[in-house]
Amino acid sequence: MALWAGCRLFMLRCSVGWLGCDLMWVNGDLGAISVRQCSAFVLLHPKSNKLEGIGHMIRVIGIDPGLRNMGWGVIDVDGSRLSHVANGICHSATGVPLAERLLSLHAQLTRVFSTYRPHTAAVEHTFVNKDGVATLKLGQARGIALLVPAQMGLEVGEYAPNNVKKTVVGVGHADKGQVAHMVRMQLPGVQFEGPDAADALAIAITHAHHGGASKYAAAVARASA
Repeated sequence: MALWAGCRLFMLRCSVGWLGCDLMWVNGDLGAISVRQCSAFVLLHPKSNKLEGIGHMIRVIGIDPGLRNMGWGVIDVDGSRLSHVANGICHSATGVPLAERLLSLHAQLTRVFSTYRPHTAAVEHTFVNKDGVATLKLGQARGIALLVPAQMGLEVGEYAPNNVKKTVVGVGHADKGQVAHMVRMQLPGVQFEGPDAADALAIAITHAHHGGASKYAAAVARASA
């Protein structure tokens, strides 16, 4: 899986708490190495020593897990300023084997990550309801939402639904309409691809507000000092 021609990949591997960082430089093709144990990675242009996304904007992706519809939303974080990048929904067809549906979601979400290159990710916790079968299937879809960013070497924040609502709306039991309204307030001009995409953007905003982006930036800044 080749990256940009002539680029160097800067890999940062950190222990728990973003301490004890190990640095490693490699040239060329990401496919020649494993990034699964790396907590963060950024690209350096060969003619610049500037870390992409560091010192300016950090890109955050939020994921709202679902087997039929998996929402995703990407925002850029520049200090306290948030801006919308993209949002959408990964779909899986009903009436096909579960394994094929999960494989399809994995492929679609991987393309989203390859296209928008987020620096950090956030996923909502599974809501457990009375339907055990539905909860189990949702948990399997959530596994895909956790797996894809992990394969990209990203740290993944996890947030309970009430935490997301309280962060975005100010009330832990807000409804979907209230959440969507507040997301529009914080990301002016945004157009949602659907309710699941709106929820995903709310998750990304929550991650930004709870320091997910700033922790990433601080860790890389310390390592590159």
